[in-house]
Amino acid sequence: MARFDGPERFDVLPLLVATDGAIDSLGMDRRRFRPNILVSGTTADAERSWPGKRLRIGRAIIAVASLRQRCVMTTYDPDTRVQDVSILRRIVRERGGRLALDCQVIEPGCVTLGDRVEVLAG
Repeated sequence: MARFDGPERFDVLPLLVATDGAIDSLGMDRRRFRPNILVSGTTADAERSWPGKRLRIGRAIIAVASLRQRCVMTTYDPDTRVQDVSILRRIVRERGGRLALDCQVIEPGCVTLGDRVEVLAG
């Protein structure tokens, strides 16, 4: 994992990290949220305490900037592209409109499926 500053980069921060606990609490297809990294084995509210902290995943160190404000893209089914705006309304109602984490790479490193995630102090 390494920072990319090329012209194709369009996001505020280069990395979106989501947790299975938060997504599963809504009962939605995880692909709707388009995370770069999905952390498994979490509770529904685990990610809400992570902003300002760092994550060690594999050899990488990732800084958690903030909870992500969800946008209209979440309302589109990843297979059919059919829009369902009730999904965004539900995220606003149940999760304050915020789900998953805006992050940035502090220390590049290899991240592989099954790597342990360690939450570190900021």
